Amino acid sequence: MSMLQNLMGWVDARFPATKMFEDHMSKYYAPKNFNFWYFFGSLAMLVLVNQLATGIWLTMSYNPSAEGAFDSVEYIMRDVEWGWLLRYMHSTGASAFFVVVYLHMFRGMMYGSYRKPRELVWIFGMTIYLALMAEGFMGYLLPWGQMSYWGAQVIISLFGAIPVIGDPLMEWIRGDFLLSGITLNRFFALHVCAIPIVLLALVVLHIIALHEVGSNNPDGIEIKKKKDANGIPLDGIPFHPYYSIHDLVGVVVFLFVFCLIIFFFPDGGGYFLEKPNFEPANNLKTPAHIAPVWYYTPFYAILRAIPNKLGGVIAMGGAIAVLFVLPWLDRSPVKSIRYKGWMSKVALALFVVSFILLGICGVKSPDLHVEFLPFLQYRDLGQICTVIYFGYFFLMPVFTSIEKTKPEPERVRMSH
Repeated sequence: MSMLQNLMGWVDARFPATKMFEDHMSKYYAPKNFNFWYFFGSLAMLVLVNQLATGIWLTMSYNPSAEGAFDSVEYIMRDVEWGWLLRYMHSTGASAFFVVVYLHMFRGMMYGSYRKPRELVWIFGMTIYLALMAEGFMGYLLPWGQMSYWGAQVIISLFGAIPVIGDPLMEWIRGDFLLSGITLNRFFALHVCAIPIVLLALVVLHIIALHEVGSNNPDGIEIKKKKDANGIPLDGIPFHPYYSIHDLVGVVVFLFVFCLIIFFFPDGGGYFLEKPNFEPANNLKTPAHIAPVWYYTPFYAILRAIPNKLGGVIAMGGAIAVLFVLPWLDRSPVKSIRYKGWMSKVALALFVVSFILLGICGVKSPDLHVEFLPFLQYRDLGQICTVIYFGYFFLMPVFTSIEKTKPEPERVRMSH
């Protein structure tokens, strides 16, 4: 033990290892009333590590060229030892990442984690979300299958709707007049190098900003306002060992479900790995229905809901941009949904339903009739849900100002 203490003393004299551990773990006091929804922050870190680790191993056998990309993926699946497992961990991990992030964002919206003093925490989080979308899009092209090729073709073509600079911008992104091996190579470089560096930097900033102001809780109460004589929050407990051990429960459950999908349902019924992507990219054969991966489909549905191409691109960009200004739209005197009025609760429920329906609309052909609403086409349903989506944000300053709220308790409550 003395040798270890001496080693740590030597390290601490040159690098603040113990201080960092105390500041962010053992002496970082988190609210004692965290519930199920607070698992998803640590789960996001777990999936990030999975994506980085499996991605590194996959790059060792991947060939980033138009001639060899598809075959190298097949080689990984069939000939590399445990290559199939690495590939499925990575492809399923991408979907798991967005599931975890969407639930993490929903928890923030539900409990008001974007409100003062956590505006910067929310903005860093939303920037992480943008980087994830870029990372997923770049990685989606790499298998060089039919849906990869044509999905990227459709997304890149959206930039052509920008007046004046649209066509040169598309050519600049592709690096060629058409989607080609040059595009694949630069997307590979961005996917494995540039964006992960940005992503890791943003995650560090997100955590530093969070630990500076402290974590929110289901009651939306600032635990730093009530401290004991030693300056320790009365309603706080050290993150380590309490929550570091507590989060292991969520990790075990997540890994159980994750492994179940990898071993028995790796393609997710065609949503994680689409059937056309098991065919090599062919620029002379267009798939019957082109759609992005499921985690982009809500925004793709918003794009299609607007008849004008430029208007659709603006609406799609606006649907993401409006999330950044959420902290300044909520005028409620309380943070948590527990103490907000019925208007906020109904509005949030409608927002969630519209987002899920938009995801379904983005997967389906716009001319098909909705199975559960046969009098509507998916295009019509997408337009209705787009109005609800934007209505939630544009009307938020109104209904959060006028609704009657419940008084917040003085101290955090262990149960609701």
